Amino acid sequence: MRLFNKALLAVTTVALLSFGAQAEGDAAKGEKVYRKCKACHSFDAKARKMGPTFAGILGRKSGSVEGYRYSKAFQKTDFTWDEATLAEFMLAPRKMVKGNKMPFGGLRKPQDIENLIAYLKTKAE
Repeated sequence: MRLFNKALLAVTTVALLSFGAQAEGDAAKGEKVYRKCKACHSFDAKARKMGPTFAGILGRKSGSVEGYRYSKAFQKTDFTWDEATLAEFMLAPRKMVKGNKMPFGGLRKPQDIENLIAYLKTKAE
């Protein structure tokens, strides 16, 4: 069963990345998806919430927001947040970074992930 879950995650991630190459998400719809995130995450770099800020997330090294107390799992990560890593993480955060403290289980609809990434990109500008 565990092998099946890993295979399913890999296939879904590839599908998401392929989907992303074909179509851009809708930022307005992504803002609505962001409502699931905003209780814990803000775009204000100085805000202190349950999760780290989304300000400047694209291109930022994982686990690097100054002053935020990351889980031990996230302290050990070494990747940069780009569209592909965001898509993979939003699909299955507990599988991508095992032991992270985020209670959110992930977005199941590829279009929601594309839309949220489109919204995050508008906030990065």
